[in-house]
Amino acid sequence: MKAEEYYKKLGKVIISASQIERKVKEMAKQISKDYDKNFPVLISNLKGSFRFLADIVKYVKIPVMIDFIAFQSYEGHKSIGNVRVIKDLKIDVSNKNILLVEDIVDTGITLDYIIKYLEEFKKPIDIRVCTLLDKPSKRKVYVPIHYKGFDIPDVFVVGYGLDYKEFFRELNDIYELKID
Repeated sequence: MKAEEYYKKLGKVIISASQIERKVKEMAKQISKDYDKNFPVLISNLKGSFRFLADIVKYVKIPVMIDFIAFQSYEGHKSIGNVRVIKDLKIDVSNKNILLVEDIVDTGITLDYIIKYLEEFKKPIDIRVCTLLDKPSKRKVYVPIHYKGFDIPDVFVVGYGLDYKEFFRELNDIYELKID
């Protein structure tokens, strides 16, 4: 596939890179204030949230620890309905504050599974959620969101770390994807 064919799959820009940067700075400021005395372990659910995590870390003004976890519930653009552990934590997070950094919360199924998994097997003091994107119209399971960037409509989005079959993560804006 040629690059021009690749980019033809993109629809309109849903959120621009400049909007993302402004929102990330605002969120990092609030996180820094809220965790001023209780430094958190920031945990990114790979791979979609890696860029968001990197930018949050760039702007927080507190010490943090960072780790990665990977749970999968999507194949292509469809939820597969069950959640699989792909990669576990390396850091011992027992008796620590966790801030889960997510790219997007839609059905809530994966996030709910991650929270329950961490509570049961890792025994943290506290778990909070930070997501760049929220798609409340798709919610099937309630999950608490403590820091939220943007509400988005019920469209499939790519860019800024979010992918479709591992492509489009490199884009700086978030786009609607045209699904054939």
